[in-house]
Amino acid sequence: MTPPPTTAAPLILYSADSMVAESTTLESAFTNSTGIMIAPPKAGGSLTLAQQIAEGNPVSVFLSVAKPAMEAQYLGNQSSGWAIEFATDQMALAYTNASLQTSPTATPILAEYNSAAMTNTTQSWYNFFNDVTSGNVRVGIANPNADPAGYRAWLVLEAAGEAYANNSSYFANRIVTNNGNTTAASAADLISPLQTGEIQFLFIYRSAAIAHHLSYMQLPDQINLGNTKYSKFYSQFTYTLAKGVQKGSVIGLWITVPLDSTDTTDSLQFVVFVIKNSPTLLAPYGLIPLSPARLYNSTTVPQPIQELITQGYLQYTEPL
Repeated sequence: MTPPPTTAAPLILYSADSMVAESTTLESAFTNSTGIMIAPPKAGGSLTLAQQIAEGNPVSVFLSVAKPAMEAQYLGNQSSGWAIEFATDQMALAYTNASLQTSPTATPILAEYNSAAMTNTTQSWYNFFNDVTSGNVRVGIANPNADPAGYRAWLVLEAAGEAYANNSSYFANRIVTNNGNTTAASAADLISPLQTGEIQFLFIYRSAAIAHHLSYMQLPDQINLGNTKYSKFYSQFTYTLAKGVQKGSVIGLWITVPLDSTDTTDSLQFVVFVIKNSPTLLAPYGLIPLSPARLYNSTTVPQPIQELITQGYLQYTEPL
């Protein structure tokens, strides 16, 4: 039975726009379980949202796909000093039927992908990325300074260059030289151009491709930023943002309660719910749960978070 609704103002969840479907799923399940209301997610690129929170915009809970967005460099004085990584994702290259209909090159590239995925040879992957970056197709890449999916797309191209061309800059430089990429504030903003065929391919999180019912090419673990086995390899590659250099790393889904949350008590209850229930609720989106989830903190954590450690749902990892 659903508990009776509370009279408190709804919680305000800031959510990476690539994770709106997942955030909505979590919100609905939480409200059904507790009766605590949450407003529809306020969506945007993780780094943009963090800066909005730092400016004092009202927020209860923050769900991000990038650790830097949890830190003081972006959250400023609103950083609570702790954040939890509770699932991992990976980069994919999405496409639609319109992609194949609006460019004579797109269908052969898809055929090259299928061949590379089947044979998994260096040459076949080289051929695939060489044509993706040829300028004969338009590839969507989000603004790296607003949406982490953007800088991660460039990191994927660097990793592919190292793995398949013995030159980490090769494919990244090639797509720029050939004017083959289209940008927007976030990967979510590039979904509509993908669906209309204005662009043929889009670097996006696999979970977002699933949530938006997009066809996608699953990239090799060696370059997709989604497999902890390759963490050391990913870390070789960097992208320079306006606020500093970001190293390649496994893509994580993060949650925190900003310092001036509109309702700290209910927000912490939401965080506890997410950590305990997200493995089941988010499975349809292809996210890989972390069990136990990982706590990064530079301050003493609130009691409900400490209890998650005691119960085995959470383990301390390192300072935030």
